[in-house]
Amino acid sequence: MPVLAASQPSAHDWAVHITADNAVGVPETAPETIPSSAGTLSSDALLAGQSDLPAAPAYGKASIGDVLSSAAAVLGAQAYTNVLKLPAAQRICVVLVDGLGKSLLKQRASHTPFLRGIMAADSGGEHPRTLHAAFPSTTATSLTALGTGAVPGQHGMVGYDVLDPRQDKVVNLLGNWDSGVDPLRWQPIPTVFEKLPSDVAATTVSLPKFADSAMTRAALRGSQFSGATSTHARVEQAVEALAATPKALVYLYWSELDKAGHHYGADSPQWERQLEELDAGMKRLAAAAPSDTLILLTADHGMVDIPRRDRIDYSEIPELVEGVRHTAGEPRMVHLYLEPEATPESRDRLMTAWLEHFRRKAWVLTREQAVAAGYFGTVTDSVANRIGDVLILARESVAFYDLRRVRLQAMDVVGQHGSITKAEREVPLLRIPVTAKKAKGKRR
Repeated sequence: MPVLAASQPSAHDWAVHITADNAVGVPETAPETIPSSAGTLSSDALLAGQSDLPAAPAYGKASIGDVLSSAAAVLGAQAYTNVLKLPAAQRICVVLVDGLGKSLLKQRASHTPFLRGIMAADSGGEHPRTLHAAFPSTTATSLTALGTGAVPGQHGMVGYDVLDPRQDKVVNLLGNWDSGVDPLRWQPIPTVFEKLPSDVAATTVSLPKFADSAMTRAALRGSQFSGATSTHARVEQAVEALAATPKALVYLYWSELDKAGHHYGADSPQWERQLEELDAGMKRLAAAAPSDTLILLTADHGMVDIPRRDRIDYSEIPELVEGVRHTAGEPRMVHLYLEPEATPESRDRLMTAWLEHFRRKAWVLTREQAVAAGYFGTVTDSVANRIGDVLILARESVAFYDLRRVRLQAMDVVGQHGSITKAEREVPLLRIPVTAKKAKGKRR
């Protein structure tokens, strides 16, 4: 969800830190490999010095982009394969909970008695229990991967905001689309909904304000939109859509947890109350849905809390923006776009400066290195230049801001995401059984 929209101050300045124990691929005793006196190293040498970079998301095997496409395959869509090995069903409801990381769900299990029971009992079936968010681990990217079944390097939503090379300006891809960007041209891949068999009814249940948003048109076009403000009403509308036809695919969006996390942090009473509401909502959904419904709960990304002292305005440090024409992305996954006349040497100086300032706090890669690592999946020519020349991936408990570009209130955001640590990219996949319905007998 957008960091620029946050206007409420955080409730506290303490937070749960990302450490070597909960960051993917970061050994606790990883050696310091970039000495402060190293001088300017080549990008290849800098990459070699960051040997603990996490592996790419499991695209096509166990990622958020495989959920709707596997569900569509179950319902007879020939264009897709059931890579998640979901069971047979005539009705499927996919619940996407914005901001529900797998680690957070496990840590707060005492607040989710219904879902805790589901997790404890779900030992059958072949489907994975953990998925990877798309990269960057942000809503625009993962939600479009979910809606299209495509990797970010193909669907083109490679960040919260990114460079539009045609206009030479940074554009938002979530809630504040630029008037010069057509969502159907920016993201032309057909959605899963558009490829469903004609006998499968597709419905999106979400907040009314998203009914005709550019993000909805880019990622979720092709379904019947059903809007409701409260979570209770959204559950009811999802049940109605499932019951209205013999074959159905319903997508139910749950936004409240992410919003609470951004404002107050995932380690706050407000976040825990929203988690309890989610648990109660899933219990209601399981009790009311038709008996032949497969309910799947997943998320678009996780979340980590960032202490105020670790929310850094990097624009105040000249060597971190030297030769940079545009900045974009999330505070935990920054895109740096260089001036047209930039040389490989100037790019390497920039990367060296970032590593000397933040060594263990961030990974620093070139676009080419990130693409070669598979972080965006297969990248098309039309998408490549939307990705920064240099990428800054937060590694520990830190967030990077360019206050020349975003307003000061953006730094009030507590819970954040975007990078590739375990806490941000691992999300659950829960198969929620529908509660057995009692047979209705005749009254005597």
